[in-house]
Amino acid sequence: MTHASVRIHTAPGIMADGHSNNNHVPVLLSFSAFSRPSSVPVGSGYEVLIQKFLSLYGRQIDLHRKFMIQLYSDEWAQYIDLPKGFIISEKCKLRFVPLETDVTILGNLIPATTVFFCCDMQERFRPAIKYFGDIISVGQRLLQGARILGIPVIVSEQYPKGLGSTVQEMDLTGARLVFPKTKFSMVLPEAEAALADLPGVRSVVLFGVETHVCIQQTALDLLARGFEVHMVADSTSSRSMMDRMFALDRMARTGIIVTTSESVLLQLVGDKEHPKFKEIQNIIKASAPESGLLSKV
Repeated sequence: MTHASVRIHTAPGIMADGHSNNNHVPVLLSFSAFSRPSSVPVGSGYEVLIQKFLSLYGRQIDLHRKFMIQLYSDEWAQYIDLPKGFIISEKCKLRFVPLETDVTILGNLIPATTVFFCCDMQERFRPAIKYFGDIISVGQRLLQGARILGIPVIVSEQYPKGLGSTVQEMDLTGARLVFPKTKFSMVLPEAEAALADLPGVRSVVLFGVETHVCIQQTALDLLARGFEVHMVADSTSSRSMMDRMFALDRMARTGIIVTTSESVLLQLVGDKEHPKFKEIQNIIKASAPESGLLSKV
């Protein structure tokens, strides 16, 4: 027997097994040489536990590295990996384990391990977002490149009932998933399920609006799950350029790679002899608009 029940999450409202207090479960959270007692709500899964670990050990955790959570097993007298979809309903001991990452590959983009996230490029944002026409133009370049290179695209729409659908200029043909949301982050069950169906994906190329809200929260959530995030600076904006500037700075400081559309597309091709190089070259032949996105305020 283990210290905790590990269950596949099939329905809400999981009850505790007699070991919880006020609908919370005591947990011992260990990282490196440290261990701290804490508690989490009954039925907590991966996302809640990651946030709890980050709140306790955030300054010690290198977010450039991937990581996993393990559960102590009495049966095996050691920590074991938690399966996908687990929830916790009993007192337990958990360990946060950074995985070894080859630092020489950090920042590299390979089509086979990359997915594009297009965030909330919707009609109602057009009059409010600075240089919206320019970021749409660049976003369309990215979508074209994704189709040429066979890279999956996941698209979110923030409250489409009130804010409308993705703008017509953005051709979503072939998108793996287009889903509505009300949460600011794109990292929701629909997107996580789509990612789970893409084994081997390591890098997420992220673009859309607003830089300091949905983009930033999505990037941080992806980073916390071990993905390498490439944020496309010339295809993201906000209503306020000051908000945009500070969000870009914060993301860069947390290990998110702030890059440009041309850099992303050429990195994915990697070689003039790539069979798709000429098609990508046609996309970037005219430079992406710079507009006022280079302004600091």
